Amino acid sequence: MRHQQGASYIGVLFAIVGFAFLAKVAIAVWAPYFDDRMVDGEIEALLKSAPANITPEQFRQQMGQRLAMNNIRDLTFDGIAKVINTDGLQVHKNYEIRKNFIMNIDLVMKFEKEFDQSTVKAK
Repeated sequence: MRHQQGASYIGVLFAIVGFAFLAKVAIAVWAPYFDDRMVDGEIEALLKSAPANITPEQFRQQMGQRLAMNNIRDLTFDGIAKVINTDGLQVHKNYEIRKNFIMNIDLVMKFEKEFDQSTVKAK
């Protein structure tokens, strides 16, 4: 019993700093990942509901409206995705987001995914 001790001040300080660091990472990363999931959902929903003869320009225009309606203002659909119409409509999403983390350290998040209208409609 004489040698038992609790956590030292330095141990508690390290725990608080570690928790603060993890909280900062979670806050910095949460919004871009949430927006990306929203974009994926809207692309899939539009591919399911769109007619087979939709043009890439009409698809881009409708996706721009959907992103604005869902309050995703940091991203433009033309800047993050390419739409082509070969053997059905295909969407290639490829973009990255840089977030300032601490001083001159940035977090870089890269998002890539491909969508095919025939595959999405088959689900």
